Amino acid sequence: MNAAKLVYRPIGLATGALGGVLAGAVVKQVWRKASGEEDAPDALQHEYPWKEVLLSAALQGLVFAVVKAASDRGGAVLFEKLTGSWPGD
Repeated sequence: MNAAKLVYRPIGLATGALGGVLAGAVVKQVWRKASGEEDAPDALQHEYPWKEVLLSAALQGLVFAVVKAASDRGGAVLFEKLTGSWPGD
């Protein structure tokens, strides 16, 4: 493992954690506007139909994947600007 990857590791973990928190907030807001309910249904909540549970899971997966990619890329770009090294190389 090169030095840039080693130094970047804590930064990547921090941006990933922040991205997870942000993604959760985005999902909550989108679900609230789309359904009028406070929280998206969980797969084990019996009172929700399959369609709603699967739609909720798809929304969560989409938002988390996009936010993770954006936070990973943003962290790498910032790291490169600060150090002159790309953490993935």
